[in-house]
Amino acid sequence: MFTGIVEEIGEIIRIERGSRSAILHIRCQKVLEGTQTGDSIAVNGVCLTVTSLKERGYTADVMAETLGRSSLGTLRPGSRVNLERAMPADGRFGGHIVAGHIDGTGIVQEVDRDETAVWYRIMAEPQVLRYIVEKGSVTIDGISLTVAKVTGKDFSVSVIPHTQANTVLSDRGAGDLVNVETDIIGKYVEKLLLPQETPQKKSRLTVEYLAENGFS
Repeated sequence: MFTGIVEEIGEIIRIERGSRSAILHIRCQKVLEGTQTGDSIAVNGVCLTVTSLKERGYTADVMAETLGRSSLGTLRPGSRVNLERAMPADGRFGGHIVAGHIDGTGIVQEVDRDETAVWYRIMAEPQVLRYIVEKGSVTIDGISLTVAKVTGKDFSVSVIPHTQANTVLSDRGAGDLVNVETDIIGKYVEKLLLPQETPQKKSRLTVEYLAENGFS
């Protein structure tokens, strides 16, 4: 589990592409502290397993499913990525509950600056927007943010300059693809409240069954 508080901006130094999967070579420093092979690190909000450790970075495998459902397929050598280690049991909960399993991608429609913040308006699919509520939490490229506005086709977040400067949001502009993870609590509540369809069981009580058991 993660909290959406980015610890470090890493850099993609090499990508080994297979027919359907890829291996990311990521240069970083801070997230290597205490990290072992097999640990989880979120890369732009996507939970990936550390497969090998290097002196100044690590590698992570990306499956075809992940490449197809996230923006990781657009990464290139030199791309900057948000990095966050999984939260330890005794860690501080600075953001909100983030699973690292994104719900889809969004497209930045507009970036607008005002006196104290930077506004990002992001278009997303209806199946993503249904779980996004005003003043609720959303994760954009691994960053825990508060939703400021929601419409039928997009949503907006207001970001303080510190967050923009210390994450890859500073690289994002109109037309860019971003990873979106909605608040996991809303999805569980919906699942529990919806009536569950149960298959109709075929009754064993037939005329033949009754005859075989002494009823006539």
